[in-house]
Amino acid sequence: SLSEGLRGKGTVDGHPDDKGQGSRSGRVLRSAGPININHYANKKSAAESMLDVALLMANASQLKAVIEQGSSFEFYIPLIILISISLTLQVIVGVLLIFIVRYNLNDENKQVRLNHLNNIATGLVFIIVVVNIFITAFGVQRPNVKRS
Repeated sequence: SLSEGLRGKGTVDGHPDDKGQGSRSGRVLRSAGPININHYANKKSAAESMLDVALLMANASQLKAVIEQGSSFEFYIPLIILISISLTLQVIVGVLLIFIVRYNLNDENKQVRLNHLNNIATGLVFIIVVVNIFITAFGVQRPNVKRS
């Protein structure tokens, strides 16, 4: 058959775009050219920035709730300190991500610096996660507001 004749010519199941990589259901999708590492890194940094903004908003809301509860709340001072640390580190990570995006990863002269900045940002994100675990453990409750 035609399909059997084409299989021997570097195609699979009569589809020349398979390049002998497998059956029709097991095809590997390929882009038209090589991956632009700089573009990939910028997308990754943008996604991290969006998550950073979401956590920043959550921490700001938590800070407001703690302040509304007042200093009589048992964990008032620890929570204020932890939330402030988290917010400060998030701003630092945001600034680092801005610098990371500005550099061209395809420039080999900048790759060492970018790797260093990325490692710092990753370490800070880990610290932010740990701090937020403690914030959650101490518990931020909204004050009970009586409505009339």
